[in-house]
Amino acid sequence: MDTDRTKKPATAARIYDFFLDGLHNFPADREAAAQVVAMMPAAPAMAKANRAFLRRGVRFLADAGVRQFLDLGSGMPTQGPVHQIAQRIAPDSRVVYVDIDPIAVSESQELLAGNARTLAIHADMRKPRDILDHPRVRKMLDFDQPVAVLLCAVLHFVPDDDVAYGLVDEFRGALAPGSHILLSHGASEGAAATVTSEEHDQVQQVYGQRTATPAGGRTHDGVARFFGDAEMVDPGIVWAPQWRPGPEDPKHFADDPRLSCIWAGIGRLP
Repeated sequence: MDTDRTKKPATAARIYDFFLDGLHNFPADREAAAQVVAMMPAAPAMAKANRAFLRRGVRFLADAGVRQFLDLGSGMPTQGPVHQIAQRIAPDSRVVYVDIDPIAVSESQELLAGNARTLAIHADMRKPRDILDHPRVRKMLDFDQPVAVLLCAVLHFVPDDDVAYGLVDEFRGALAPGSHILLSHGASEGAAATVTSEEHDQVQQVYGQRTATPAGGRTHDGVARFFGDAEMVDPGIVWAPQWRPGPEDPKHFADDPRLSCIWAGIGRLP
């Protein structure tokens, strides 16, 4: 590994990779993760519950006939990545990964080498047109056909409501009928049940001070607003462990799913 990379500051993508027991994280990420865990011991289990929802959601979408996936704020495609799940079901599935962290994108490009139906680009999801008009994205995905846009545990890193709802509206407006939005989001309600308000603020400070992406949860109604007029797939917006759980999924929050602190759902555009 390039030793210069080990000196890079922490990022949310690599902290998440560490929580998932991944190998693509550096000392600064592990130090920041340790700070988060000191205040929120369940943080790694929350990350794993979120990742399990993503895997289930992608399997559902692929089984439903979706063959195009745009994964925004993807981090690195490790620990059960979208393309492996989708292409296992339908080898012709095409996947574009997008992240703001250039190192995460570089690592992704190395991991995806040789897979002609995948692509990783460096872009900011807060600027939708940069992604939607990107020539390599347009070559990989046909927006005249259904696309699944994946927003998995990323919008809580966009605390400004105008920006967050605006960017999702713009992506949704670019999609063909029959497209899907898969979304998970840190829950304000869940955080209140898991940590004190002081601890919650301290966790937000870690992300705000150690990374370039401050974090903040939203309510169930706030998350529902992202879906607009999409038809919600059963069971709607629920705690992540409750969204069509499978026998292979983590059991950390089986007794009280709200402690996962993650709202999750999939909507289909009419």
